[in-house]
Amino acid sequence: MQANTDLQDSRLAHAWAELHNYAVAGNPLHADAYRLAFADPEFMLRRETRGIRFQLELLKPDLGQTAQGIEHTVVVYGSARFISPEAAEQQLADARASGDTERIARAERAVKNAYYYEQARQFARLVAEYSESRPPAERLYICTGGGPGIMEAANRGAHDAGALNVGLNISLPHEQSGNRFISPSLSFKFHYFALRKMHFMMRAKALVLFPGGFGTLDELFEVLTLVQTGKAKPVPIVLFGVAFWKKLINFEALVEQGTISPEDLQLFHYTDDPAEAWSIIRTFYEL
Repeated sequence: MQANTDLQDSRLAHAWAELHNYAVAGNPLHADAYRLAFADPEFMLRRETRGIRFQLELLKPDLGQTAQGIEHTVVVYGSARFISPEAAEQQLADARASGDTERIARAERAVKNAYYYEQARQFARLVAEYSESRPPAERLYICTGGGPGIMEAANRGAHDAGALNVGLNISLPHEQSGNRFISPSLSFKFHYFALRKMHFMMRAKALVLFPGGFGTLDELFEVLTLVQTGKAKPVPIVLFGVAFWKKLINFEALVEQGTISPEDLQLFHYTDDPAEAWSIIRTFYEL
């Protein structure tokens, strides 16, 4: 049986516009049984509709990336607190002018950590420059958590090469808005960490982790667990910053205690060189 009316995208858009105009006119958005379900904010934010919100948060970024040909990504993780070398040098100059010893110490640390910002930017540029020369189906796109610090640096490196790049931002009480180097049409915002994590892995062909805090460690151990248990296919996992990672985590101690197998140490690689990090990925896929 053929429907006598088509449910067109434009009609749905008109329905949403009508609701928006109603609100702009100063009318309160009270729960309304007659309102279209998808255009009813009170209904959509109920506890009972959480599953629907999960589905929508999974679907929207997936459709957005698919529409732009984003099928393979290199995910870059790392601290949101590391700033660019330029910003760090200015911060140090201001600190020295103030004469505040603690402020100077913090600024000197920022200058030291800015090294990783620049390395992340260089690595992302290498990936983007290679991919821009390949057919669309073979391209690898830089993907980050969309925030500042190392995430900004990686998005910036891809932006430097004129390449599309992805930001999967998360709604938090602080540090939140997508950084300015993400391709605007690929800047997504999440409410649920779980759905964001899924999107990191859905297209990931490699993961590069720069020094970071709890969030970076969370992503590292989740990815290692997924690969170790066979829930995800093996992909290159690169730990950038050998001294940092070896000081922070004694993986060999886990082998000594029998909590992981010796071969589990082969799940990841260490490096201090952006070119080597990219070479590890290229070797794995014979690019």
